[in-house]
Amino acid sequence: MPKLARFRAKHDPPSPAEAAPSTSSASILHVDMDAFFVSVELLAHPELRGKPVVVGGQPNQRGVVSAASYEARRYGIQSAMPLRTAGRLCPHAVFLDGHHELYAQWSDRVAAILAKYSPVVEMGSIDEAYLDLSGTERLHGAALAAAHKLLCEIKAQTQLPCSAGLARTRLVAKVASDQAKPCGLLWVPAGMEAAFLAPLGVRKIPGIGKVTAAALHSLGLETVGQLAAVPQDKLEEQFGLWGTALFRKARGEDSYEFFVDAEPKSVSNNHTFPFDTDDRAALDSTLSHLSQKAAKRLREAGLQARTITLTLRYAGFHTVTRSKTLAEATSLDAVILPTVRQLFEAHWDRRRKIRLLGVGLSSLVAPAAAARQLDLLDDLDAGRREKLDRLTRATDRLRDRFGFSKIGFGGSLDRPDKE
Repeated sequence: MPKLARFRAKHDPPSPAEAAPSTSSASILHVDMDAFFVSVELLAHPELRGKPVVVGGQPNQRGVVSAASYEARRYGIQSAMPLRTAGRLCPHAVFLDGHHELYAQWSDRVAAILAKYSPVVEMGSIDEAYLDLSGTERLHGAALAAAHKLLCEIKAQTQLPCSAGLARTRLVAKVASDQAKPCGLLWVPAGMEAAFLAPLGVRKIPGIGKVTAAALHSLGLETVGQLAAVPQDKLEEQFGLWGTALFRKARGEDSYEFFVDAEPKSVSNNHTFPFDTDDRAALDSTLSHLSQKAAKRLREAGLQARTITLTLRYAGFHTVTRSKTLAEATSLDAVILPTVRQLFEAHWDRRRKIRLLGVGLSSLVAPAAAARQLDLLDDLDAGRREKLDRLTRATDRLRDRFGFSKIGFGGSLDRPDKE
């Protein structure tokens, strides 16, 4: 997977130049894969096209909807909705278990295409990304033409539908891609941000959820245009610092900038079991799988971690988090996994069944040229440590080629709930 740019928030108040609308061209592209999980499943099950399809599990299981086809959405089914609720809304829908390793592979393929069009790509999530197309005109033409070409290439190479929004700011580009769904491209010329947003409901603005929307509605503010007409001091009086953000958002100004080579603060992976369990074999293999996934993501970012965190969530949602900080940073499965198992042995209440397990890696650093791998390996000679490094690199290459789930350590291949 290509190394991608990240972004950071602008924590300082905007300068007068930033507060005023920029005259720069619309060059920020937001690409959003349409019903991504469902679309990937339909590649393997084309006979389900045109039917209401729900990904996330079965309607009699505990859990939530990961994705729903547009046909299923007509019945009111939405992401994050309980599966049982979705089953009641549309009993004849086709419910599929998720295959997240497969989705990650297709996401990497899309990311590789995106990287051909800009050196600055930020993956917002597994199914969406921002690109900065400024400065790429000599290679791909004007931004609008490049965006159209990019969407056509994604469709031709993956057969996955996607939509995109092109605008001067990230916020407007994201709203535009949502308005373009399904399979559309919407361009908002620079200077037209406020006019584009004005007729939309306030919930269309990223960051405005149910609570904020209810508060705005109570003030008689239903549309973005109505929100934009409120003076900044009035919004700050009502909402505090959040009022400043609302003032900017209503005008299409966002609070984020691309920041190439920013490093992540942590890496983590969680797994929720379909049913609460105290099956030791299932718990151990899941810990192994989560540790390996987190370690691989760490290596892909070119980083090492000093702090390893285990999360245990029991039936009833009581959650316990325990961490251990190592003497030296590492990215090796052979160090991370034993530490996770030590934490698990020390803190698992065997009288209770487990709902969720999580493994997190933090205190991230770039590996020093001559750094040794951890005190846990101090009794191994340099040759042994080098063999572990080579084994890890070879394993990563095989996973990149054939899929993460095709090779693993510590019994993780025998997970009873393997996706």
